[in-house]
Amino acid sequence: MVDEAAPETMSLTKLAREVGIAVAMIAILIGGLFLHTGTMPPLVVVESSSMVHDESGEIGSIDAGDLILVHGRDPAGIVTFAEATSSDHPDFGYATHGMEGDVVIYEKNGEEGTPIIHRAILRVLANATTSPDRAALYEAGHMVSESHSEEPSDDLACPDGGVWDPTLRDADGAMGTCVLSWDVPGTPVRNQNTVSIQFDGVEAGYYDCKRPAHGNAEAHLVVHEWQPTHQGLLTLGDANQCSVDQGPSATNGSAGVHGPSGVVEAIRTDWVIGRAGAEIPWLGTMKLALSSSGPGAVYVPNSSYIGVVAVIATILALPLVVDPVVHRIFSQSPEREEAKRERAMDLMLIALSEEE
Repeated sequence: MVDEAAPETMSLTKLAREVGIAVAMIAILIGGLFLHTGTMPPLVVVESSSMVHDESGEIGSIDAGDLILVHGRDPAGIVTFAEATSSDHPDFGYATHGMEGDVVIYEKNGEEGTPIIHRAILRVLANATTSPDRAALYEAGHMVSESHSEEPSDDLACPDGGVWDPTLRDADGAMGTCVLSWDVPGTPVRNQNTVSIQFDGVEAGYYDCKRPAHGNAEAHLVVHEWQPTHQGLLTLGDANQCSVDQGPSATNGSAGVHGPSGVVEAIRTDWVIGRAGAEIPWLGTMKLALSSSGPGAVYVPNSSYIGVVAVIATILALPLVVDPVVHRIFSQSPEREEAKRERAMDLMLIALSEEE
């Protein structure tokens, strides 16, 4: 009975060891990605086609079904399209994923839901500010730490004018201030009540909308009399033909990205999840194809299916190719020949000792 059970016990032990090794390898991989990116999870799967540069898909730009590394980074260090296309800016010429500027992953108005991965076009920074009516805020029960949907109106917080921004420190030392005017780095906009910029290659770097000019729509991006509700980023999907996430209040004809509380506002620092790093093409395709929520694999280009099949085939074929090569290398190594000679010598000595 013991002899029959022994092989089974050894098999279970071997299985447990193999499973343990596999789990350890996955943990090391995830841990390494976390140390590299500083975020968890360190990868996101792209679900939509809002960032594609070629409908058939291409490596280098972001397609549905791609995996993207999410790098945790101080949002103040994010490089915008406006900054990367300004010859006077230190980040001039900086480009990622096929265009100038960083691609960011953010939560829509800081609320729950599928994050958005779009390019940072410009950054609005507070210039002139004034102190809010803190007595009125206290009486109404408002706190700086409350969610965005619960924040006070501008009329209550800023009776002397301006827009309420709870993320900035006021001159009185407390968090929260009223912003009266704005600056936009990488553009001529300084100390303006509203933001108006022509990305025509003259006033600011040229941003091609990839659409013909018609009516009130230009062939390049135009931000017209935008009144930001707080300091943050204006964002846009590369394939969205200048329909910015912040909607018609920023650019004419923009549909905007919608969250539970409405159209996305300027992306605040605390809404930014991270910056898009390296692209791992195709490998998120199967996750989207098997997903029961969201758009699924609707926007995945056909080339991604070909790519993921090629990757799977390569992984399956790799051991068949590598194993014979490794075996041939080891069989011809001097150490193996030496081991054979030593083994033969040991057998000869054993045979001589048995004869004596």
